[in-house]
Amino acid sequence: MKKIVYMGTPNYAKEILEVLIDADDIEVSLVLTQPDRVVGRKRILTPPSVKVLAKEHNIEVLQPHKLIEDGIKEAIEKVSPDFIIVAAFGQILPKNILDIAPCINLHASLLPQYRGASPIQQSLLNGDKITGVTSMLMEEGLDTGDILEKIEFEIPKDMRLIELTDKLTKDASILTLSTIRNYANLTPIPQDNELSTLCKKIKKSDGEIDFENTLDIYNRYRAFEGWPEIYTKDGIKLDSVELIDEDSQNTKQTILEITKKGIVVACSNGTIKIGLIQPPSKKPMNAKAYCVTKELKVGDIIFQ
Repeated sequence: MKKIVYMGTPNYAKEILEVLIDADDIEVSLVLTQPDRVVGRKRILTPPSVKVLAKEHNIEVLQPHKLIEDGIKEAIEKVSPDFIIVAAFGQILPKNILDIAPCINLHASLLPQYRGASPIQQSLLNGDKITGVTSMLMEEGLDTGDILEKIEFEIPKDMRLIELTDKLTKDASILTLSTIRNYANLTPIPQDNELSTLCKKIKKSDGEIDFENTLDIYNRYRAFEGWPEIYTKDGIKLDSVELIDEDSQNTKQTILEITKKGIVVACSNGTIKIGLIQPPSKKPMNAKAYCVTKELKVGDIIFQ
């Protein structure tokens, strides 16, 4: 029976925790997650999904703002864990915790590619054909530790963020069990820092598009599903977007075709089809209906 201290916060981490809880040869003795956050317009104080799951199974939960807070190191040591498992926890582990037991991170990229906060979005933004998850030994750097195991996945061209996250979450759950169970037989492999890339935290402003490059717009549409989505400079959100071509040269934002299923709009390079348009503070509407409302026709510039 392997004794685990688990650290994680979002749904990605919750799914991995659930697999650990269900495993017959693993005991999750303590869970650490981020503090409850105010969510939504009604500003409701909401616990992380990891906390909710842990409480359902009567597992002790700690929610430190910082891991250097008094009592955190002692609480982990008291458990005497065989491993500390970390998945999207949101804090860098200090050395006094790294020294307690092997700390294994489940990172949603093929390290050393995409160290940092948004690896899944970054793989979609770059139009990557291959992604995956990596289990690694943690050290004081940001996602710089030795690699233990990887699972690779070929990304379909039309796959978006939610579906890809679900797939990588399932693979991370499989990889977590494999790494724990086979740890004694694994040879840690140092990362090649010359091949490393970083990815930043996504900002709302990243969703604004300029109708210059079709492929860039389509990849943002894939990567920013749910939030921040893609929108024009006037805050008009676009959805049900399809990539039509990447190579044609056009006057950007010109309406090229209007059908019941959507409108084809020109970019400086390429064309896209837009199915749904949502003006600020309004519900999404069919793109053809939007054009009718605005008295727009083929040849007009859609977003002034």
